[in-house]
Amino acid sequence: SLSITSFGSSCRPQIQFADQKQEFNKRPSKIGRRSLSRSISQSSTDSYSSAASYTDSSDDETSPRDKQQKNSKGNGDFCIKNIKQADFGRREIEIAEQEMPALMALRKRAQGEKPLAGAKVVGCTHITAQTAVLMETLSALGAQCRWAACNIYSTQNEVAAALAEGGFSVFAWKGESEDDFWWCIDRCVNVEGWQPNMILDDGGDLTHWIYKKYPNMFKKIKGIVEEIRECSGKLSVPAMNVNDSVTKQKFDNLYCCRESILDGLKRTTDVMFGGKQVVVCGYGEVGKGCCAALKAMGSIVYVTEIDPICALQACMDGFRLVKLNEVIRQVDIVITCTGNKNVVVRENLDRMKNGCIVCNMGHSNTEIDVASLRTPELTWERVRSQVDHVIWPDGKRIVLLAEVHTHTHTHCALALIELYNAPEGRYKQDVYLLPKKMDEYVASLHLPTFDAHLTELSDEQAKYLGLNKNGPFKPNYYRYVKNKVGHQPSPSKPRVHPGFSRQPGL
Repeated sequence: SLSITSFGSSCRPQIQFADQKQEFNKRPSKIGRRSLSRSISQSSTDSYSSAASYTDSSDDETSPRDKQQKNSKGNGDFCIKNIKQADFGRREIEIAEQEMPALMALRKRAQGEKPLAGAKVVGCTHITAQTAVLMETLSALGAQCRWAACNIYSTQNEVAAALAEGGFSVFAWKGESEDDFWWCIDRCVNVEGWQPNMILDDGGDLTHWIYKKYPNMFKKIKGIVEEIRECSGKLSVPAMNVNDSVTKQKFDNLYCCRESILDGLKRTTDVMFGGKQVVVCGYGEVGKGCCAALKAMGSIVYVTEIDPICALQACMDGFRLVKLNEVIRQVDIVITCTGNKNVVVRENLDRMKNGCIVCNMGHSNTEIDVASLRTPELTWERVRSQVDHVIWPDGKRIVLLAEVHTHTHTHCALALIELYNAPEGRYKQDVYLLPKKMDEYVASLHLPTFDAHLTELSDEQAKYLGLNKNGPFKPNYYRYVKNKVGHQPSPSKPRVHPGFSRQPGL
């Protein structure tokens, strides 16, 4: 799913702000890696990254921060695992370009106009081949970019190497410690002679860091783009929430998750789905995608939901609606897709059957109470990357997985262009939805891939419907499949997100 985290107490970033007394050049202990909230197993990978990554086989334990690195052109403004992997990473990026036709079409159409000329974008997202396509698109449109990872385990080291070889200032590697995580973000932001004027932030940690350490930077920042979890009254610049755009909801959260849930579970556990009993917590777009995929594979699927409309949709789609405690003893897999906190708590974990697989599909790591499992009587075994076994005294074990996660990037590029080029005063210090016209444009960029041909309205038809021939074709409140209570934009303020708390079901 594509997150800005609140500075308020109710939705503060899950990675706690680093102790300002701590010096960045101190080496943390290996235990520190387990303390980082996003590093614990239910929340730390991206479905685009292979579980058997090329970079996982590296035996070099030297911290990238202790290395002197330069690319073939002598540039050393980056910090990655191994610059020698650049060729391999370049091949991955080229493959990703074939799967991102909309972003490539945008690059081709707009690179002559350079709509981001003068933009200085500081980014914090998963460093994957797909992110690399976004970064290179932003560069082609005129922007300068500096980038860090929003997650300590999701970085594809070979992709980071390819970006560094291409001249990008990238500070990320797979398996960062908590100290490394904040150090990389600081290296992106705190650089002499360069100050960002746009932020692209997945999760809000970058925005949080600037807010705490360099608040004066917001005087020159024109806007923030990404998934918004911002609380009202805390923004000092406009922000555009791409997470709730229709095409984001449908493509990433529904269609992509429908595939990534199976792919992520297969890569990490090799589990067979036929006949397995699965409970999916939350029936928003992510939950719908997961349930559809699991049902197609022959799984017996249960759904938990708090929203009666989403609950009714689950029932009409043929799923049994239950409370988690009603099925927790019998299910083989538990998948959280709510964005809420404490969905699966220690009481639930204690009652699970031996071998039960537990994973989180959302970006937030608060859904599964993993902290409650850090007790002396339980034993943790790391069996492979992003897979832990938690063993009870009687020998029962559960399989705890890293999150299965997807992203879309065309919205981010368009939102950056919109905010960067907007006349002064168009956007206030508030959170905005992606304009409907822009949402439709994203969808239109994908259509040539399918050799699809849109029907065009005649002048008479457009007049009859009261529409512009070129769109938008639906009102802002139209959601194509209504599945959330209170999640539609307010008619009185059609472009502004009506509420900033996480809604039930991603």
